[in-house]
Amino acid sequence: MSRPGSPGTQPGPERTLPVSTMGTAPADASTAPAVPASPEQALAELHAGNRRFVTGAPRHPNQDAGHRTAVADGQHPFAVIVGCSDSRLAAEIIFDRGLGDLFVVRTAGHTIGPEVLGSVEYAVTVLGTPLVVVLGHDSCGAVQAARTADATGAPPVGHLCAVVDAVVPSLRRAAAEGVEDIDGIVDIHIAHTVEAMLDRSAVLATEVAAGRCGVVGMSYRLTAGEVRTVAAVPARTVDAPEPAASAA
Repeated sequence: MSRPGSPGTQPGPERTLPVSTMGTAPADASTAPAVPASPEQALAELHAGNRRFVTGAPRHPNQDAGHRTAVADGQHPFAVIVGCSDSRLAAEIIFDRGLGDLFVVRTAGHTIGPEVLGSVEYAVTVLGTPLVVVLGHDSCGAVQAARTADATGAPPVGHLCAVVDAVVPSLRRAAAEGVEDIDGIVDIHIAHTVEAMLDRSAVLATEVAAGRCGVVGMSYRLTAGEVRTVAAVPARTVDAPEPAASAA
């Protein structure tokens, strides 16, 4: 598989490794953003929510009793978050979102199997979600465990070996590129997961090629609380407009 930024094995989607640009929150805290309808708008909304979280000014949208009732009969999330299971990586908190906004799938090291891919495909094709985000973080324990197991030759016990095996290809790529620091390896693993999702899911690749969905890899900084984009398919996904405000 190719690293984002070089020709990939899936026809259609362009792959790259851009640097993210944070969005800003709407000036009027009494208003709620319009529901994003495109990958670019969805990404802008996530960045805006993350900025509110980082600056200590969250709005906690869509968490009231009225909205709970409103979404009881159906959901229309604007982003799928395929995130690491780390307890410090709660997507609705770090993106300042609420009920019905995010379709969240979490595994250690954001590893992907058939169940994860099926969940993503459901969100994208049935619910019409326009953005898929692979969310990793610095100092990832799954990556560290895989690195230790690979260096010592001692496989972990039980099903943890499946997590390690899923991370090993990223370790091989990092070694080939001369990347040794753990956070650099994490970035490569995030980008590799984006690639792997498109390579293994023809359904997702078709939606991306048709322009109905985008796939973005993000890394979260545990101390600062910030997210940054490390991979995007297609590349234009990161050219995100400012989120529009509308009446709540």
